[in-house]
Amino acid sequence: MITVEEAQEIVLSRISTLEPERVDPLGALGRVLAHDVVSDIDVPPFDNSAMDGYAVRAADVAGASRETPVRLRVVEHVAAGAFPSVPVGAGEATRIMTGAPVPPGADAVVMVEDTAEEDDGATVVVYSPVARREHLRFHGEDVRKGEVVMAAGEVVDAAGVGLLAAVGCAEPLVYRRPRVAIVATGDELVDITEKPGPGKIRNSNSYTLAAQVSEAGGEPHVLDVARDTVEHTTAILSRAPEFDLMVTTGGVSMGDYDVVKTVLESIGQMDFWRVAMRPGAPQAHGTIGGTPFFGLPGNPTSTMVGFELFVRPVIRKMTGHTFLARPRHDVVLAHDVKKDPGRRYYLRARCDRQQDGTYVAALSGAQSSAMLTSMHRANCLLVLPEHESFFPAGSVVDCIRLDMEEGTQ
Repeated sequence: MITVEEAQEIVLSRISTLEPERVDPLGALGRVLAHDVVSDIDVPPFDNSAMDGYAVRAADVAGASRETPVRLRVVEHVAAGAFPSVPVGAGEATRIMTGAPVPPGADAVVMVEDTAEEDDGATVVVYSPVARREHLRFHGEDVRKGEVVMAAGEVVDAAGVGLLAAVGCAEPLVYRRPRVAIVATGDELVDITEKPGPGKIRNSNSYTLAAQVSEAGGEPHVLDVARDTVEHTTAILSRAPEFDLMVTTGGVSMGDYDVVKTVLESIGQMDFWRVAMRPGAPQAHGTIGGTPFFGLPGNPTSTMVGFELFVRPVIRKMTGHTFLARPRHDVVLAHDVKKDPGRRYYLRARCDRQQDGTYVAALSGAQSSAMLTSMHRANCLLVLPEHESFFPAGSVVDCIRLDMEEGTQ
């Protein structure tokens, strides 16, 4: 068996970033930019009001108060999307909406809450002074024409989508999502719409893997279940070259009907088969027709842990991400934990931050690799070293955060 680090090094050394593609701004959400985004205009393109109110000359209302209000003649109303046609002179004001251009002569905006109308709106009564430039947004103060607003390699978030639209980037260039084939194996599997009969179980792993692929930034394609014959499994796995990546679940152990390993060796190339870890020591990896292949174990938790350690970083690398691994930090064990020596353990747990800033973790349930409930309750995986077997309460161990994205803390 090889170590987890050896397996990860083999896997990632052969993966390249996929080619970029053009998408619309919303399609770029969560994707990595493959080019610098340059603004084609100044943002904002003109001085405008940050408030609903009145554009004034600050000097005219310097002494305004509730006791000594200032009255100004209203010369125009300017809505957002319109453009002022009358300048503001001494003793004058323009009724203005948020986002509307500031008329010439005005150097501040009084909020509407600090005013009242008289003479059917022909006069405004101002109850509060404003400083010059107050409640104004100025031409180009956010972005200048020709400025790089987002650099290649950045991940587009919700604000980034808006920024792409604001600077006219209608078709940003982002790295393509890998098309990931998902294949569950085993004669015991039935569809989730069926009630399992004797010896049968529902195919939950295909759904779990599809969700993990989507969360990692890939495009899942669930194929037919591969039955426990060399012929049928070969027919399904031979489709690997249609995709950027193929992931199977089950059929990689040493049972009489575990045929995935046999088929991989027959139609492709196997780089490794077993990794010194628990859950999920059987972790087959290789290529079929040039397409990277991962044969994950069949038990639900083993499948998910194997995906987190080996497949997720591959999808992240394919999509241009810099941070490939989940965030990790130390946690303090809330109770004793035992394990067998010889393999690295990844235990499902829940950690919570204490008032002093430390994290305390407790197992989230039974650790059988067949049980999904404790994985559902977990927000981390405790990482317990190979050559130790007992970790008393209060021990400090490493954990992988399942509830945090790569590059966050």
